[in-house]
Amino acid sequence: MKANDFSDLKAEFDEFVRGKCDSGSCETSTEENNPDDEPVPSFVDELSDKLLAPYHSGVYFSRLDIKRVAEAIDESIPIKERKKMIKALFRHTTSKEYLRGAFDEFNRHFGGRILIYQELSSTFPASKTIFDENIAKIKKTQKMLDQIVEDFEEIEPTDEPMMI
Repeated sequence: MKANDFSDLKAEFDEFVRGKCDSGSCETSTEENNPDDEPVPSFVDELSDKLLAPYHSGVYFSRLDIKRVAEAIDESIPIKERKKMIKALFRHTTSKEYLRGAFDEFNRHFGGRILIYQELSSTFPASKTIFDENIAKIKKTQKMLDQIVEDFEEIEPTDEPMMI
C-alpha cells in the first residue's frame, strides 16, 4: 500500500468522526455498567443495615466473615465494602433454598458468637448484662432472617413480568 492510500483512509476516517460527533451521536464515555448499581431485592438494604450494625445484630461481621459465608454456599464475591459484599451475595437471589442456605450460614456464625459471649459472661460476671444484651440482639436478628425467608417470593426464570 502506498503512503497516499493511508492518507486517503485517514482523511475518510476523520470525515466520518466529524460527521458522527458533530451530529451529537458520538459517545465518548467509557463508563461501564457498574455491578454495584444493579438492582437488588427489596430486603437487601434493610438486611445489610441490620446485619452489619453490631448495635442491631449484636455481632460484628467482618469482610472475611462475609467472604466465608459466601464460600460456604459456593458463591464467589470480591472483597469490598461490607455493604457491597452483602448486596453482591444476595443480588441474584431467586429461591428460598438459596436464601435459607445463606441465612443458615450466618446463623452458624451467630451460634459461634453466642458461645463466645456465654463463655465471656461466665468468666467476667460483671459484664454479663452486656453479653446478654448482645445474645438477645442475635436472637432477634435470627428471627428477622427467618421472617425474610418466609416472606420471600420465589422468581422462576419462566415467570412473565407484570403487565401494567
